[in-house]
Amino acid sequence: MTGFALSPGDPVLVTGASGFLGSAVARALLARGVALRVLVRPASPPGNLQGLGAEPVRGDLTDPTSLVAAMRGIRYLFHVAADYRLWAPDPSVILRVNVDGTRALMRAALEAGVERVVHTSSVATLKVAGATAPVDETAPLGPDEAIGTYKRSKTLAERAIEEMAARDALPAVIVNPSTPIGPRDIRPTPTGRVILDAALGRIPAFVDTGLNFAHVDDIAEGHILAFERGRIGERYILGGENLSLQTLLAEIARRSDRRPPRVKLPRAPLFPLAAGAELYARLSGKEPLLTLDGLRMSRYRMYFSSARAERELGYRARPWQEGVADALAWFRAEGRLP
Repeated sequence: MTGFALSPGDPVLVTGASGFLGSAVARALLARGVALRVLVRPASPPGNLQGLGAEPVRGDLTDPTSLVAAMRGIRYLFHVAADYRLWAPDPSVILRVNVDGTRALMRAALEAGVERVVHTSSVATLKVAGATAPVDETAPLGPDEAIGTYKRSKTLAERAIEEMAARDALPAVIVNPSTPIGPRDIRPTPTGRVILDAALGRIPAFVDTGLNFAHVDDIAEGHILAFERGRIGERYILGGENLSLQTLLAEIARRSDRRPPRVKLPRAPLFPLAAGAELYARLSGKEPLLTLDGLRMSRYRMYFSSARAERELGYRARPWQEGVADALAWFRAEGRLP
């Protein structure tokens, strides 16, 4: 135990609270009675913030002046915001937000004397290529080994946090969520799009891959546990269960009264389709469902172990099926599913 504990009225700043995981972290913090401030971009969707009772402050990770203002009077920081896209018309935007923005935010935290930081990284910063068992925190990925801009950006951001913790005494603990599923996936995220499209019968086939899925609210509780018990400069995987994409799609189909997809697609013929989808996305402005980087990642089973977080933090995750059920229920309540 580190001796840290959230008390009612503690001034806490959360970035990314309008998003999927960030809104879950914000709710977990409000349940502890903190005085919550949330950094909100002008273009952020307001739905997840409505009725929360948090203090919104306008700002952007690419605007260092706004970060300094948002940090005034703050005691603790939860940095959850990220540009989570596997494709973007201008990949440099992802780097500016996830890497430069993280550095600027942490400099503002140091200047403001923030006492404790929880930085939301990702299992994308861990090396799965060649793994014969679920990957743990001892397998960091090099930035040059990362597939795609998103993974590279999260890896560079994580290395920056580690460097600032060692060099500048940044009081930061790192958490590495796996793939969150559940309610309030408002944009939605790439995973939320898969759940939504599968429930609508738009995914008739699958590729042979696997991921680690966890309920978003359990990952949010893991953030609080990392704040209370995590060690500075260390990382903790916050995951759930490892399962194949086929298993996930079958569960979504079962809960949506649809036939599960049974056709397993080879990857090679999909690469020209992904290239075409990305070209169309550039013309239409709509994010493609199939991407080249997504296909490259799917070659590996992205299986992870949360044993360290369970052992050191007391982290626990509910069955993954509950995350699917809650995601589908939320999409239905939002009118996105019949």
